[in-house]
Amino acid sequence: MNEKELEKGRLAEGFSGIFVHRDGPGAGYPDHTHGGVTAHIVLEGEITITSEGLTVTYGPGERFDVPAGAVHSAVTGGSGCRYMIGEK
Repeated sequence: MNEKELEKGRLAEGFSGIFVHRDGPGAGYPDHTHGGVTAHIVLEGEITITSEGLTVTYGPGERFDVPAGAVHSAVTGGSGCRYMIGEK
């Protein structure tokens, strides 16, 4: 995956504040919300997101968006997760 191209794509969609974040194995985020929409693209590893009664695991190359105000939680897989985040 070309991270520069992924970033350009998110900018074209109106996302800003784009950054790459890495979490170690089993890192968890309890239920929380964001004030704006967030887009996440998994670059390495995996992350499991629970939101609105659904739990889905995402791996490299997969994208998930979280709507503004949506309650969600996350936990990374056994090798952690590196992902790009954009906010709007």
